[in-house]
Amino acid sequence: MAHAGWTRRSLLASAGALALARVARAQEPPKPGGKPLFELALSEWSLHRALQEKRLEHLDLPVVARTDYDIGSVELVNTFFKDKARDLAYLNELRKRANDHGVRLGLILVDDEGPLAHPDDAVREKAIARHRMWLNTAAFLGCHSLRVNLEGEGSARKQRDVACQALDSLGNYAEPLDLRVLVENKSGHSRNPAWLAEVMRQTAHKRVGTLPDFARFEDADGAEFDRYAGLEQLMPWACSISAASFDFDERGAERTIDFKRMLQIVLAANYHSWIGVEYQGERLSEPDGIRATQKLLLRLRDELAAEPK
Repeated sequence: MAHAGWTRRSLLASAGALALARVARAQEPPKPGGKPLFELALSEWSLHRALQEKRLEHLDLPVVARTDYDIGSVELVNTFFKDKARDLAYLNELRKRANDHGVRLGLILVDDEGPLAHPDDAVREKAIARHRMWLNTAAFLGCHSLRVNLEGEGSARKQRDVACQALDSLGNYAEPLDLRVLVENKSGHSRNPAWLAEVMRQTAHKRVGTLPDFARFEDADGAEFDRYAGLEQLMPWACSISAASFDFDERGAERTIDFKRMLQIVLAANYHSWIGVEYQGERLSEPDGIRATQKLLLRLRDELAAEPK
């Protein structure tokens, strides 16, 4: 059951202890000139059908990541354990299973916890409070980041300004917990890379960054935007990457996204940290889609590492 003593002080102590125990920090990339060029994480959303149909339990995600795919980091989705955010017994069990299998609980992707870009102060503050709760959870689990969405009402300019206020508040809360707050180009105006880049420039909080998703880019009018140009715009603030995939051809290439071109943009920005395997397709089974995405990323990682500098 939920623990009544869940306080900021206890979370800070817990986060500090975990930080000392970790062998390597998630936000620290491999040393320059070393290999690999980047590390893979498994996004829980890649297995959303299995989770929704109760063929997989959320607690077993770290076990499956290691035993089925030999992936050493997972990206949790809060909707699969939404009623467990303050349940320390549950969270301790999740942490134990991850530790037992040498898997890092990398980040939590937070959905449906209120509009952080809402112009109404009371509505926005309520959403900020809900996201602070998940920052506490992320700290307890030893995560490096929390992914948030920027949704709201009103003009793009108004949503930009109030989103910056919300992100500053969350960044201030995240800093002593040694966490980052990342925005994904997922919904609303955040799919417009120019808008999201302006949010980043205006916020300028060292604990706030982006989590670029390969799949979702739109212009200010809601029309599809060039994903390669969009990725370039978001890379200066990238602290994690989502390699969204949908389908593959007979050669193992993604049919709709040029993964090599995307990875070249990522590496050109001197990014060498986590890239999430996020299969979203339907033709392949979830396990086959995960393996196809993983295989493609690993093959391209080797190819790009071998190319002359």
